[in-house]
Amino acid sequence: MNISVNWVDGMLMVGKSHSGHSITMDGPPEIGGDNLGVRPMEMLLLGVAGCTMIDVVTTLKKMRQDLTNCETKLSAERAEEHPKVFTDIHIQFIVKGQDLDPKKVEKAITLSAEKYCSASIMLGETASITHDFEIVE
Repeated sequence: MNISVNWVDGMLMVGKSHSGHSITMDGPPEIGGDNLGVRPMEMLLLGVAGCTMIDVVTTLKKMRQDLTNCETKLSAERAEEHPKVFTDIHIQFIVKGQDLDPKKVEKAITLSAEKYCSASIMLGETASITHDFEIVE
């Protein structure tokens, strides 16, 4: 996989993914940014949220669950000193559908956390990652 990031000005950067998509990143004003894009560390969390969601949705569909929507909400804490790695990450899944089986939802989340989600498994080397879920009919 190959990606590129090009510096534009200040702390503004444009990243281009291996699949050809672009994203704007920027830093906060206190380090010379203009708040014109996502922070790079936010990108890591967005990647975790997306990666685990793909796993959970795919697994629930294979389990023949009538899923109509899925949302992940992450909250994270970082170390005070450099390197300011993530130390604690909590992932909340909000799944919507008809007659969803809580045991199957829990199993799908566990499979993602322990086997399939490369992003969260990598970050789990430095951070404690916890999960919970809510089912909405």
